[in-house]
Amino acid sequence: MQQFILSLITVIFIGGIAGYLGSLMLTKRMALVAGPIGHLALPGVALALIYGFGIFYGALLSIGAGAFIIWIFSLKSKIPMEALTAIVFASGVALGFLFLPLDHAEEALIGNISKITLFDTALAVFLSVIVFFIIKKIYNKIILSEISSDLALSEGINVKKYNLIYLIAIAVVAAMEVKIVGILLTAALVAIPAATSKNISNNLSQYSIIALIFGAVSSMVGLLLHKIIGLPAGPLIILTSFVLFLISLMGVKK
Repeated sequence: MQQFILSLITVIFIGGIAGYLGSLMLTKRMALVAGPIGHLALPGVALALIYGFGIFYGALLSIGAGAFIIWIFSLKSKIPMEALTAIVFASGVALGFLFLPLDHAEEALIGNISKITLFDTALAVFLSVIVFFIIKKIYNKIILSEISSDLALSEGINVKKYNLIYLIAIAVVAAMEVKIVGILLTAALVAIPAATSKNISNNLSQYSIIALIFGAVSSMVGLLLHKIIGLPAGPLIILTSFVLFLISLMGVKK
């Protein structure tokens, strides 16, 4: 029972912050970038499985390095960030598959919530709260820089700095997601709650908070289904999120 409670707390916080960050990524039309960035976890996850340390740390190491490389490339090139992400993603996946132990491939690809420890839960809660308050503080500045970088600069907003903070937040959240839904499903946990919220929210403030709620609820329900029927938690969380999205379509205003 204690293991289940730890897992429940973990998925609620990670799902919630993924949905919240997803609302910003969807506004920036970058929600699908979470997938490639999540895939950048593969080299780090492979090393974690080979050397026996936590998957989160391996994922954070390689995703963080990848996000930093993407940011550097964005300073040196006029290529859109999503295109740069795809370039770095392909290289990271190729590197990861060179070292990924085949007997642990399923855990890396779709996650494994059964190995959550008290420390993992505490870390997930702490990082989720930190990311929430950081993103909340810069949310409007990121939106403005997306609308017009020139306008943002005229308002004294350091676009490059906030893009770096934004990428670091994505890296942290994607690394946490790998633990519960695996590398393959990271984009879905970010994009679907945000899309669901967009269907029913009336303003930007509602949109971000409702996305957070849907992310947390879908993660909680998915884990409960895992407990009841025994299928992998990661896919069940995503399927639950998809069902909520379908329900939200009924509330879309014509």
